[in-house]
Amino acid sequence: MKRIIRVNARTGSITEQMATPEEHRIGGRHFIAHVLNTEVPPTCEPLGRYNKLIISLGLFADTGMSTTGQLSIGGKSPLTGGIKESNTGGYAGRRIINLGIKTIIVEDLPDNDLTRVLYVSNDKMELIEMCDLKHKPVSETFSILRDRFGLKAGLICIGPAGEMKMHAAGVASVDDSGTQVRYAGRGGMGALMGSKGIKAIVVNDDQPVQPEFHDPELLKKTIKEITKALLEDPKSKNRKLYGTLDILDMANTIGIVPTRNFSEGSFEPCKEMTGPKFAALVKERGGYGRSGTPCVPGCTIQCSNVFPDKNGNKIVASLQYESLALLGPNLGISSIDIIAELNHLCNEVGVDSIETGAALGVAMEAGVYAFGDEAGAKDMIRQIGQGTVLGRILGQGVAFTGQAFGVRRVPAVKGQAMPAYDPRALKGNGVTYVTSPMGADHTAGNAFETIRTNNPLGTENQVYNSRQLQVRGAILDTMGVCLFTRPAFVQNPKLLINLFKAKFGRDISFEEIRYLGAEVLDLERKFNERAGVSEKFRPIPEFMREEPLPPNNTVFDISQKELEGIWDVPVRTDAF
Repeated sequence: MKRIIRVNARTGSITEQMATPEEHRIGGRHFIAHVLNTEVPPTCEPLGRYNKLIISLGLFADTGMSTTGQLSIGGKSPLTGGIKESNTGGYAGRRIINLGIKTIIVEDLPDNDLTRVLYVSNDKMELIEMCDLKHKPVSETFSILRDRFGLKAGLICIGPAGEMKMHAAGVASVDDSGTQVRYAGRGGMGALMGSKGIKAIVVNDDQPVQPEFHDPELLKKTIKEITKALLEDPKSKNRKLYGTLDILDMANTIGIVPTRNFSEGSFEPCKEMTGPKFAALVKERGGYGRSGTPCVPGCTIQCSNVFPDKNGNKIVASLQYESLALLGPNLGISSIDIIAELNHLCNEVGVDSIETGAALGVAMEAGVYAFGDEAGAKDMIRQIGQGTVLGRILGQGVAFTGQAFGVRRVPAVKGQAMPAYDPRALKGNGVTYVTSPMGADHTAGNAFETIRTNNPLGTENQVYNSRQLQVRGAILDTMGVCLFTRPAFVQNPKLLINLFKAKFGRDISFEEIRYLGAEVLDLERKFNERAGVSEKFRPIPEFMREEPLPPNNTVFDISQKELEGIWDVPVRTDAF
């Protein structure tokens, strides 16, 4: 995995270079931070010619370890104005890896409005004009690409929202059957891809490159141990059965589920949508319904699902906690079938379900439609795809929607919508939202896992826990593995050491691996500081400090001074 592909969106030229020894030792999120700090002016326009779309694979993407093959997609975010890395599953990542490609970097802007496909194979790389894809929804785009490039091509695309450069737009990836549509949804990377005039990327790996490892036997043994640990872990078993809906019951109980535009923290109908009830409903309906499916080849966790209608036909794949909460309780909608349809519409239009659910919640508070109006919610998402005036407002995300309608309760940090963990009742996540270079993004350091050992309503240890979790998240995103692999490394940190030894021949200590995560965060924070979007200037929304959240009636009360001092204390290196 040493090839770096550069695509010039203006001239159409595609060049290849080999990664330097330094670049070979960084990957995924770390590589994105490296490119942005060395090649992109921090004050550039996110959709201008000086920003770059970076598609990067993690350090261990070519090893076959569980969940590797996911893509990190990054650049300067149209939403936050700072650095962004958003990752996704699908099958394209594995095919990029098979070609020995480490990173694809798209630079500059086209002179005209173009609808192009970037085709990548071992013997040919080109930009192909495909006008028939213009403004096509995501599923139809994938279908047309399959017909032209074959059933075994890796596919990535954007929907109409990305083509219209809406800031809530994401980048979609799909499995070979066209069933699982996954998204690098956060941060507006779909708008960035659209600004480059690229509708889709097609990867053909008919001539795979054999990867090189320092110690293949140690790598094989380590991967086997990681797989065993994941298969035996109770959390992994629950995720295979219930997906991320496994946490819904607990989230609702402790009062963190965003309800009616973050005005409450629990929603009574959630009792009918819990993981076990969801899995039972999927099984009862049968047909195309499935629990426990992978989103990348070879994943042993298999937290994805296919949610069917009453006749067994697919509504959406996959329905997960974040989408359910933001498109359900947050809009006052209790029908799981309607929520699934809304999720499907987001996928078709090409927008992040978190950002869109939050924007719709703000619009409902403004009276565009009433909370609980199912038809109204569908109409708003459809209008995003149609590019109407209302659709273009919503498609720019929750912060812009709040400004347009004069709503004060806007759940965003650094211009990005909060995920489905209200920080007034899960204060560790509030710390992450404010202090992470990624803005309001739970994957940057989700404190939900600490609720059994640390009071989520209190202030004690929240800054400390967030710092540790952010470092760990940066490590996993750099490795190119899903956050759900963490139980294996928590149980046995030596597995991390063995991975670096087996692939690179590096005698690296666990402390050095922790410092690697801290280094990634340091690079990201430096970019954001120069871009003017550091945590010092982007606090938690005022309403969350002033408006108590039912049912616990708490506010976010961790001081700004303590938040700004999060990186003043050295990172602990004796735990993962």
